[in-house]
Amino acid sequence: MAPLSTDPADAFAELGRIKLGETGLDDVLQRVAELAKRALDTPVEVSVTLIRNGTGHTAAFTDDLARDMDERQYAQGRGPCLDAAASGDVLSVSDLAEEHRWPDWAERGHKAGLGSSVSIGLPIQDAVVGALNVYARTPHAFDDDTVTVLETFAAYAAVALANAQLYDSTATLAQQMQEAMASRAVIEQAKGIIMAERRCTPGEAFDILAKVSQDSNRKLRDVAQALVDRAAGER
Repeated sequence: MAPLSTDPADAFAELGRIKLGETGLDDVLQRVAELAKRALDTPVEVSVTLIRNGTGHTAAFTDDLARDMDERQYAQGRGPCLDAAASGDVLSVSDLAEEHRWPDWAERGHKAGLGSSVSIGLPIQDAVVGALNVYARTPHAFDDDTVTVLETFAAYAAVALANAQLYDSTATLAQQMQEAMASRAVIEQAKGIIMAERRCTPGEAFDILAKVSQDSNRKLRDVAQALVDRAAGER
């Protein structure tokens, strides 16, 4: 039994209730795909393509056929969802039976019973691009009004993607800062040990650590940590 349709306004309101900071990216994208499917009068299947470092994968989908049509493009390295993701444009295929830009992909979809599709590129991110893909079994299923509705779903997916990117960047920066602080702390400990043993200045102690690091081809932090561990073991 097909799921009951949802008024687009209700679907957008439901999207607005998702707390992006508390919901994983894949879960948000899956909800976007499901609500986009329910918001259209025409029966469709929906997927979301993400491309990282040149490799595409389907992060969300409402039916295996949508995922399979995406993966066909990934295998061939071309197709509407890949081109839309790269350009940020809207790419429509009005009739798969008459599509000549991506003939192999279109023939595969036509034989599977698909009639038309539309892929909407998500706004370009620093490291990730993507597209919202919608597949219909009838030709010419997507008029201008339908595409406008889908562009709103795509925009929400883009916000979720940007939010996830920001979170990842912030988390990475925090981790790097923690590691830097830990490295600085152990280096200061090692300098203190050398100063006590050699009765030298902080600058001289650092020069000694740096020379050992260079001579042994080891990181400065590793040299410092080894010295601290040795001193702790001698207590």
